Formats: sequence, C-alpha cells, structure tokens
Amino acid sequence: MENYVGVLLFRATGESEDDHPLYEESFVLLTAEDEETAWAKASSHGREREHSYRNDDGELISWKLEQVVDVCLAVDDEIGDGAELYSRFFRDLTAYRAFEPLLDGEPL
Repeated sequence: MENYVGVLLFRATGESEDDHPLYEESFVLLTAEDEETAWAKASSHGREREHSYRNDDGELISWKLEQVVDVCLAVDDEIGDGAELYSRFFRDLTAYRAFEPLLDGEPL
C-alpha cells in the first residue's frame, strides 16, 4: 500500500436569491495499492462528505463534491512531522493571488 493525496473541490450553495457559492479545496490522505484505486477512493470519500444543513437563518445549505481535481503519490514516502504531502507548480502568480485569498490576508 502506498500513500496518495487527493485534491477534492467542494461547492456550498444556499437557497437565497443572492447566494454566492462558497468553494472548499480539501487535501485528503489516501492509502491504496495503485493510482486507479486511489482515484476511486478519492471520489468515494468526496461523495461521503456531501451533506446539507440549515443555517442560523433557516436557509438550507448544501455541500456537494464538484470534482476530484488531482490524485498523486504523496511526495514523501514517510508520513510524519514535516512530511511533504503534495506540491504543484505554476507560472502565473497573479492568477494564484486572485485564487488564493489567504495570500493577501483577505477574509473569506
């Protein structure tokens, strides 16, 4: 068995007319014998996390799996303190800043 990391994209929507979806990118650790099995486990894990609830205003909020973005072997073989699990490369820092609100301290 090997360690894989799955990147899952979730979307939360509400019932109100002026609702703006909220997205969550989740990194999950998976153990599998091969990449195909890891992809299946990532998809299954994401579907299991789908749920709905009523917020404080009584509005129904629904979280759904949008997509399994990526599944790959964990970068480090040994999983422990400081282990690198996942990395990706990019060339467009402006696009990354637009995507990542925490980079500039922007609140969600």
